[in-house]
Amino acid sequence: MSLDRLTQKQNADGGWPYRRGSSWTEPTAYSVLAMLAVGESERARRGLRWLRSMRRADGGWPVCAAVDESGWTTALVALVPPELLGSDVHRGAVEWLLGTTGEESTLVYRLRQYLAGNAPPPDQSAPGWPWVPRAAAWVGPTALALLALDREQERPGSSTKEVAMRLAEGRTFLLNRMCRCGGWNHGSVNALGYPADAYPETTGMALAALRGSSAEQVQRSLAVARQFLADCRSADALNWLRLGLNAHGALPDGFAPADGIQFRTVPEMAIDTLISAAGQGRNPFWIS
Repeated sequence: MSLDRLTQKQNADGGWPYRRGSSWTEPTAYSVLAMLAVGESERARRGLRWLRSMRRADGGWPVCAAVDESGWTTALVALVPPELLGSDVHRGAVEWLLGTTGEESTLVYRLRQYLAGNAPPPDQSAPGWPWVPRAAAWVGPTALALLALDREQERPGSSTKEVAMRLAEGRTFLLNRMCRCGGWNHGSVNALGYPADAYPETTGMALAALRGSSAEQVQRSLAVARQFLADCRSADALNWLRLGLNAHGALPDGFAPADGIQFRTVPEMAIDTLISAAGQGRNPFWIS
């Protein structure tokens, strides 16, 4: 079972590594969410203490202790229930997300482009989220930020106009970055002048973040995701495809990973555990 292996991977400091070694924010956040979903509250508390110790002064989280700058992993920590993470700590994570955009959508960048005689592409009209501040926005961090803000909007008394606005902008960003085939890659619709191919894991992430979207492009993407799922041999892609299809009620009934699929990294094991918990009504990404 993924949960048994996940339990064995926890470090003495309370965090989790990707496979082995020092603790990192991404595997720890996913593991805490997984432990909470299956009732392993004591191990989750140790992970929560580690996460709180990693918080930076700007309210965000770095990828690991050796990095001072907050980044995309803040979205994962924002998914942790505020009553467990701490209401002030949680609020800081949400405010960090609301205050962060891709560099290409900032006023300063657009002014520089205008003065240089470069018209910004139309697909840059809506801001997404970067991996780190002052960098371009990409599909992966944008999808994770949307999952966190969508969950925030569902919490009683937490929804604000700013949250709703950023959700709408982020979803537009994703729809603008859809590949011609109907899926998503890391963010490039065209590569060297040619239509870019989609990837299964980013297609699943984008679909999960577009839960509830009425955009007609989503239906085409669901067909692409189901084809990716049928051919999938990657544990990471399999996890995100299942989450993305589940978000739209489109995961085939009774689907089970093919023989030979192995969940080796801590994020892979944790997300697999979360998917199993979601099937029993305990989904940290959204209210079923």
